[in-house]
Parts: sequence; C-alpha cells; structure tokens
Amino acid sequence: MESVNNSLEKQTIKKVTRRIIPFVFILYIIAFLDRANIGYAALQMNKDLGLTPEIFGLVSGIFFIGYFIFEVPSNILLHRVGARKWIARILVTWGIVGALTGFAQNIGHLYILRFLLGVAEAGFFPGIILYLTYWFRGKELARTIALFMTAITVSYVIGAPLSAWILDHIHWLNMDGWRWVFIFEGLPAVVLGFVTYFYLTDRPEDAKWLTQEEKTWLINELQKEQVDKKAKSQHSMKKVMKNPKVWYFSLIYFLYITGGYGIGYFMPQIIQGLSNKLSNFQVGLITMIPYIAAAIAMNIWSRRSDRTGESFLHAAFPLILAFLGLIGLGYFSNPFVAIGMIVIATASMYSFSGPFWSLPPQYLKGSAAAVGLALVNSFGNLGGFLGPYMMGSLKELTGSATIGLYVLSGCMLCASLLLLVMRKRIATNKRAQNEIHNEYIL
Repeated sequence: MESVNNSLEKQTIKKVTRRIIPFVFILYIIAFLDRANIGYAALQMNKDLGLTPEIFGLVSGIFFIGYFIFEVPSNILLHRVGARKWIARILVTWGIVGALTGFAQNIGHLYILRFLLGVAEAGFFPGIILYLTYWFRGKELARTIALFMTAITVSYVIGAPLSAWILDHIHWLNMDGWRWVFIFEGLPAVVLGFVTYFYLTDRPEDAKWLTQEEKTWLINELQKEQVDKKAKSQHSMKKVMKNPKVWYFSLIYFLYITGGYGIGYFMPQIIQGLSNKLSNFQVGLITMIPYIAAAIAMNIWSRRSDRTGESFLHAAFPLILAFLGLIGLGYFSNPFVAIGMIVIATASMYSFSGPFWSLPPQYLKGSAAAVGLALVNSFGNLGGFLGPYMMGSLKELTGSATIGLYVLSGCMLCASLLLLVMRKRIATNKRAQNEIHNEYIL
C-alpha cells in the first residue's frame, strides 16, 4: 500500500510540475525582459534622451513605485477571481505599456510609462508564488520556486545578447535600436496573456489533465497541510498587517532588492566601462556569463535546501558571498577579475531566492497568504526604486560606480544578518514552548 501511495505521489507531482512550471517559467522570462531591458536600451537611450546616471536610476526605479502601490490589491483580486483571468490581464496590460515605451520622446514620457509598467505588472510575482502554493506542498516549495525563478537568469541570458543585437542591427522606419528593444520585447506578453487565459488551471479541483485518483490525492495532501498550518498559527487578514514576521521578511527582501536591482540595471554599463573596445553585442554576450552561473547555482542550492529541510541558512549564506563579490567588483580594476566578481555576486544573489520564498508561506495560509506574500514582495520591491537611484546618484557624484557597489554590498550583508537573527529567535521561541509543554505534561 505504501509503495502504491509513493508511486501515486511521484506520478502526480511530476504531472503537476510538467504542466505548470514550464509555462509560468516562460511567463517570468517575458516579465523580466520587459522589466530589465531598460538596462540594455540605456547604452543608446541615455545619450538620445539626455539621461544622466542619476536620472537613469530614477527612471529605472520608478517602476517599483507603481508596483508597490498596486501589489496587495492585485494579489487579493487574484485570490478572488482566479489566477487564470488575473494573470492573463496582467500580461496583456504590461505588454502594451512595455511596447509603448519604444515611442517615448522625452524623460517625462519615460517616467510615466515606467510607472505604468509597474502598475500593470503589480501582483504577478507574488501571484505566481501564491498560485504555486495551490499545487505544491511546503516540502517541494523551495525547489519549485527556484525552478520558476530560474526564469530571471534565463531572461538575462536570452535578453542580454538579444537586446544588444537589436540595438546594433534593427533601425527600421528610421527608429533607433533602443526603441525596437521595447517594442519587440513587449508584444510577446500580449500574446501570452491570451494563451494564459485558455491554458492555466486555477485549482486542482478544475484540473481535467489529472486523473480522479491523482486529483483526490493532491487535494487531500494540500488540505492536510492547510490544517497543520492553521493549528500552528491562526492568521486572519487583519492580523497579517500586525504580524512582525511579515515586516521582518519585508525588510530583508527590501535590502536584498536594493542591492540586486542596484547592480542589475547598471550591469551593462559597468561591463561596458571595463573596456572601451566592447560593442553593444559583446557587452550583451559578457552579461550572459554571470546569469548562466546563477541559473545553475540557484537550482543546486535550492535542491539542497529542500533536501535538508533548512531554509534560513540557505538564504543567508549566499548573501554573504554576494557581499564579498560586490566588494571585490568595486576593488579590482582588472577586467577578468571584475567579471569573476560579478559572477560570484550574481550567482549568490539568485541562490537566495528559492530558500527565502519558501519561508513566508510557512507562517501564512489562504487569503492571509495572498496579503502576506504581496506585502513582502511589494514593500521589498521598493528597494528596486532605491537601489538604482542610489547607484546612479553616487555614480554621478563620484564619477565612478565603486562607492555605489560598496553601499549595495552593505545591503546584502545586513539582509544576511537579519535572517540569522530571525532564525535564532525562532529557535529560541520553539525551545521555550517545548519546555512549557514538557512541564505541563509532567
């Protein structure tokens, strides 16, 4: 009987994974193409529109203001109306806004369009994380999230050479290459929005592609996990706002995002500055290297996190390596050593994601999870405004990216330390509860 259950478990998880993960993986590739392509467009756009480093940082980061404002309402609506309809809506609207960015004529247009892009995309990432909890148990979550989030690194591996190639070779209708970067990379989101509406399945109960036996097993397993969560922690939606763990996770993610986007948007310009002989396409090819390393590292590390059942240390340790990598990038001037430091920092930063995002769902359930995940992501993503703006301001002030890199590295170190402190406090509380329980039994 046990072997039959194990076979059913493996069969069902494999089928759910094959059905859901490749599709949301593709969606997230498109999401990050549209979010991050401004870093490559900057190689031409900054000069055409007269953007200083500080203004470019502000234009890049203003995306996250719109994202922050509408993140929680968007995730609540996703939970109510269903992932299929809401994610389809998100894709179509952000694709339209992304493509329209190619027609911007001045800095003001860029501010408006980047803000609207954040509004349009709000709710997508935490919505997908919430959606995955409808289909996967906690013990599969870190690995599943890491598989999904590998799309970020793949989007850079694809987007870096693609965007750079468009910059150098596509100048149709007397329009500069950077404009076509936004147009070509925005339209696929519109197409995939319509595909999402017909392909995605909201809940296991609606899955016609599962047998009745598989469906029953999965629903029972997920319901048992929800009962366990409820027994451990009673969280209403109102209580989520008062839950210190939610805000603690938000602060950690804010520091991480500040460092991550601070270097992410400026990476093409940093690499271009390593040599005056690099073409845009060569910059794109070099930018692929750290993201290939990140794609490999984050999946290996998240599998290890799932295998050991430990998430805090697996989230904290990569951030220490990222801190060292960013310090090294600011310190060493040799181009080959600098690329090595970028590889270390990038691979480490992305290895943080899977273990980290497996933590908040352990403390939240149902509609409270929708609010909690959105709060962590939206508040954390305000760092996406601060990081690029701070990096641009410091670069303009000092004429170099070095000081900015040191500041961003400090954000990574602080995030790591907060995770370690949180782990220690939770362990201390558990020991205290066990002691009280034992005394009561005796």
